[in-house]
Amino acid sequence: MGGLRLCYIVTDSVSTGLLRGQLRRMVDAGFDVTVISSPGERLQRCAEEEGVRAVAVPMARPIRLWQDMKSLIALFIALRSLRPHVVNAGTPKAGLLGMIASFLLRVPVRIYMVRGLRLETVRGPLRWVLALMERLASFCSTHNLYISPSLREAYEGLNLAPPRKGVVLLEGSSNGVDVARFARSEARVLEAEALRSRLGIPATARVIGFVGRFTRDKGIEDLVNAFLALEDSHPDLHLLLVGRPEADDSPSTATLERIEAHPRIHNAGVLQDVAPAYHVMDVLVFPSYREGFGNVVLEAAAAGRPTIGYRSTGVRDAVVDGVTGHLVDRGDVEGLARAISRYISDSLLREKQGQAAFERVKRSFAQEKVFDAIAGFYRDCLIAHPDTAHLLARRGLAV
Repeated sequence: MGGLRLCYIVTDSVSTGLLRGQLRRMVDAGFDVTVISSPGERLQRCAEEEGVRAVAVPMARPIRLWQDMKSLIALFIALRSLRPHVVNAGTPKAGLLGMIASFLLRVPVRIYMVRGLRLETVRGPLRWVLALMERLASFCSTHNLYISPSLREAYEGLNLAPPRKGVVLLEGSSNGVDVARFARSEARVLEAEALRSRLGIPATARVIGFVGRFTRDKGIEDLVNAFLALEDSHPDLHLLLVGRPEADDSPSTATLERIEAHPRIHNAGVLQDVAPAYHVMDVLVFPSYREGFGNVVLEAAAAGRPTIGYRSTGVRDAVVDGVTGHLVDRGDVEGLARAISRYISDSLLREKQGQAAFERVKRSFAQEKVFDAIAGFYRDCLIAHPDTAHLLARRGLAV
């Protein structure tokens, strides 16, 4: 196995979607790339599309001590065989187990990709357990790569990792956004019209939208309540939801029943291609209580849509308040409703801020820029390590 060996680890095969395009770019940059996740069709598809090696290691998302020990042993065996120079492990369980296994094997560059901070919205003994897991993963890493400045601030503010290990690249984000995929085009407009017709949304309706998991942490209950507060004053207002409920942190039964029964709430479910949905919306509403960054905000921005969100970790990096959208205090449902009313009533505001959001995405979050920054970061880490510096001196990195 020649070259500079790079291994990415995520918990679930679905999470390989977070690495779309990045794996192939790292191959082009001179790395021999392997991706590890739990078994699944998405893992094999990712390997084929990105041109990388795939290794399946079963990992459970919930805390399962016996299963986690078996997963750690399997990861240790896989990494010992692969002998990577760099390991990038993210998503909670993969981050923890990947960092421990890499530490035990003395992998030169061990990057804990901090994609979020679940314990922000957790109380009681589980919060203590989650904090312990984060401290352990951070102890085993050589670098903590945070996907937003506010996430780094929150993480280090809780003393989960020393500041000397922390890094934020550019303005944040873990994978950037494929601007061309989401930008307005004749094809996207036609796809949006077809989706609108299929869901029964009138052509003249104003539409607010949400993309993500239907959970309390994502603010789905607050969004539904804000919409219901406006249904009489804005009879042409419709709510488009893209996603599905999850058993963990599921919204209340009453909220799910309202989503199902309300004639102006449209649940599109999980879409194979979410890009057309943004072109159905007039504005994205993303009242998440915690994020790593808020990738859907970037996708909406690439489609030229402003975002209304909470002033929470991750979201406040993705939205420039008053420029690319509007932020309200976390949990302020009345403030959320007022902001929605303002944006739905002011087409010039939507157009101005949507354009500003599009320009910001192109300038700061286009995938090629993010990928170049990541490849450069790997190069710098390898140059700084005495066991790997000679590899770059002999072979070099294409960045």
